[in-house]
Amino acid sequence: MLFITACSGGTGSGDYHIIYSYETETVTEELPEDQRKYTIGVVPKVKEIMYFLIAQDGAYEAGADLGVNVIYDGPPIADVSRQIKVILELIDQGVDALAVSANDPEKLLPVLQEAKRKGIKVLTWDADTLPEGRDLFVNMVDPEVLGRHLLDTLAWHMGEQGDYAILTSTLSASNQNEWIKWMSIQQQDYYPKMNLVTIAETYDDPQKAYEAAKQLLQDHPGLQGIIGIASVAPPAAAQAVKEAGQSGTIKVVGLSTPNLMADFLLDGSAQMATLWSPKKLGYLTVALAVQLLDGQMPYDGQEIRNIGNIRVKGDMVIMGEPLDFTAENVSQYDF
Repeated sequence: MLFITACSGGTGSGDYHIIYSYETETVTEELPEDQRKYTIGVVPKVKEIMYFLIAQDGAYEAGADLGVNVIYDGPPIADVSRQIKVILELIDQGVDALAVSANDPEKLLPVLQEAKRKGIKVLTWDADTLPEGRDLFVNMVDPEVLGRHLLDTLAWHMGEQGDYAILTSTLSASNQNEWIKWMSIQQQDYYPKMNLVTIAETYDDPQKAYEAAKQLLQDHPGLQGIIGIASVAPPAAAQAVKEAGQSGTIKVVGLSTPNLMADFLLDGSAQMATLWSPKKLGYLTVALAVQLLDGQMPYDGQEIRNIGNIRVKGDMVIMGEPLDFTAENVSQYDF
């Protein structure tokens, strides 16, 4: 369930709140813990946002299907020191594998290498660390394809010209920095009349994302577009644009779930949302952790139950292609 509220004192500049309530349910009967062959720790960047809650559902479902114990735990905010604390607790619990969505690729390296020295299989998912810190990276989509595509979606709606800004999670997020790199290349190659004015952090927090979006509108009065590449960013940007009376004038696109974006797409305060299935990503991560523990590496074209055929590029697994949600098709999706 998702509740979005905008509380205003009559000036149009009131506080904006997104309140999440989400319950997970597995559909497969679980084995007793003492009959499960592995324990897998799955660590999101931040625990209590919808994107990672849906991924949690997929991770638990995979654990039930595959007969393994899944511990899903992460920090309350996107903070690398708190994420390290969670990882150390999981190491102390004796997990067989760790799957981490990295808040900072370099600062996490020592603790992940410690886990590897203790014989724990280490994967990253959603956001990578440095290659020496893990055995495998489970990626949602090809980063070049996604980065170029996100810039294309904004360019189409902006008429291929004007100032735009990016709302990211943190400036140290490796996956988002990779997407930004390819967005920049795509702009330089094909859209010379577009200009990136700034990149602002949201810390994967809905309220901070909203405040950052409002600040963008204040600091850049000629702004014509916003790309949100953290799941909380596009709905926050769309809300800020709507409150400013600039729906349709400032274009909003980016990565978020169709449920979070549906109202904004339908009222024109956002133009397009792009994503993949977070539930499938959680499921795939646990499935590949089990495969690694069984001594098997994934291979290109391999079919994974409930996922389909995966792509493998070196030590990176790519789940699939991005999906676009617009006012015309968003009602067809429910996640």
